[in-house]
Amino acid sequence: MTKTLDPWLLSILVCPVTRTPLRWDEDAQELISEAAGLAYPVRDGVPVMLVEEARPLDA
Repeated sequence: MTKTLDPWLLSILVCPVTRTPLRWDEDAQELISEAAGLAYPVRDGVPVMLVEEARPLDA
């Protein structure tokens, strides 16, 4: 079962590397930073905004 992300939370979160807005990928349960090429996981509804936990996006 996929979880949704609070729209207010999404509106205030930014990528910790580039300080740019993030895109919510509901299927993957990740926050996507196109500018940094990283995907930050969301675990149990909590965004994990650590660069060490992010995965690189496929080119």
